[in-house]
Amino acid sequence: MTLPNYPKAAVREKDCMTVIAELTPAFAVAPQIVPSDMARLAEAGFTTIVCNRPDGEEAGQPDAAAMRRAAEDAGLSFHHIPVQGGMFSPSAMTALVAAHDPAGGRSLAYCRSGTRSAALYVLANPEGLTADERIAAAGRAGYDLESLRGYLAD
Repeated sequence: MTLPNYPKAAVREKDCMTVIAELTPAFAVAPQIVPSDMARLAEAGFTTIVCNRPDGEEAGQPDAAAMRRAAEDAGLSFHHIPVQGGMFSPSAMTALVAAHDPAGGRSLAYCRSGTRSAALYVLANPEGLTADERIAAAGRAGYDLESLRGYLAD
């Protein structure tokens, strides 16, 4: 099963784990996923999974080790870049840039709602987009991140 190219809006695929919102053709965000979602994500063309949740943030949340095992079993690379309390550290931004390789395939970052993952993408700018392009991409995906504009450089 493959996802269509879903340019500009969040989509929900039948039997899909969650809503996947594309920011760019190479980068999407989602609310919490689970280990059993990994094979479908690989089939959909994702090559990299980024977890932006700290372990133990919420009861019942799969820990990063379980998510890493499932991702690697599905042939995906996995990066744990936890962001907590809206604190987007320079090291988290650098780690996202290093993890996301648009030439190597599509990346999916997730957190509880997708908002932290979208904000980290907008702040880190792993694809070298302008501030306007990043804010617009997040908006098309359903995330109003205009409040970050003052922190963005072109």
